[in-house]
Amino acid sequence: MNSLVRRLFFIALVSPQAGPTATPPADVRAAITTHDRAVLIHEQWIRDPYIVRATDGWFYLTGTTLKNEPDHVIGIPIWRSRDLATWAQLPRLWSFAASRWMQNVKAPPPKQTGSDFKALGVGGLDILVWAPELHPVADRWIIVHTTNARAANLLLTSGPQLAPPLAEPMGAAFGTRHDPSLFVDGSTPWLIWGITQIAPLQPDFSGFAGPEVRIGPADRKLGHEGCTIRKVGRKYVLFGTAWSTDTLRHGTYNLYYCTADRITGPYGPRRFAGRFLGHGTPFQDQQDRWWCTAFYNANQPPITDDLATAKLADTAYTLNPQGTTIVPLDIRIGSDGDVRVRAKDPRYASPGGEEVQQFPL
Repeated sequence: MNSLVRRLFFIALVSPQAGPTATPPADVRAAITTHDRAVLIHEQWIRDPYIVRATDGWFYLTGTTLKNEPDHVIGIPIWRSRDLATWAQLPRLWSFAASRWMQNVKAPPPKQTGSDFKALGVGGLDILVWAPELHPVADRWIIVHTTNARAANLLLTSGPQLAPPLAEPMGAAFGTRHDPSLFVDGSTPWLIWGITQIAPLQPDFSGFAGPEVRIGPADRKLGHEGCTIRKVGRKYVLFGTAWSTDTLRHGTYNLYYCTADRITGPYGPRRFAGRFLGHGTPFQDQQDRWWCTAFYNANQPPITDDLATAKLADTAYTLNPQGTTIVPLDIRIGSDGDVRVRAKDPRYASPGGEEVQQFPL
């Protein structure tokens, strides 16, 4: 494929109007039943897809999107599903126009826009909501996000319905925290951001309740973005994202983790969770089995070569098509009391030959 043809193919690939057809619902349900392979569940152009199962029994999906709604307004979209196979889009949750302060944020220069955004002509013109997350906490929802202009935000519903109006209890004081996430430990909400800082929040989310603490693996840096925390048994599991070569947009976009007995650490060594799962959301289905979201993040069309022999170090590669893919995870507590995490689909389960870090079998 010559460079011009490849470029045109790539632009069509990332276009919101040219996304793939999602797997038929019956096939999604079959994959969910067997819990042994990755499956595309939603065809919408998206990055950083975030899925949460709420106490009302519904799964909710959001993520980084473009101006894909009828009024061409950038905001926080949400979809809802009972079974992960069929999704309905709900009214837009929030947009910059609803903010008391974010309308004054300046658009970023083009160099801050990723290559797949550039292919769509985005960069230096639009402020985008990046990596929104939905967190049901007690009788309300907490929504956090960042932007390509670095400004981040925390939003709060007035009650249990995931719907506007949304308050901004911290306002501009929330700052420029990259890829914010949330974890509630007992009655204490913790904000997670960067790679990786955490700090406790006030119960009403009006501000911080203590100083920030830097956490991470004992042996090396966790990655560069996309951190979140889950608790499995008595262990805190910190997930983070890095390129397999330790060079931005070279190799594969992977998910790594480390564990600790306390949320503030100390954490153990960095381990491998799954290939092509960078900035993925670990979540549980209705049978409490673990899955991880995955999405297209590459400079090339999805890989069709044999992964055992493919050389994937010169640029960014992925298996994932455009849209939201979910990949089954095996998360278990070992005989030593520690937690082990690994993707179950063989295509995602092992590091590639270009992986900088060597992991024990």
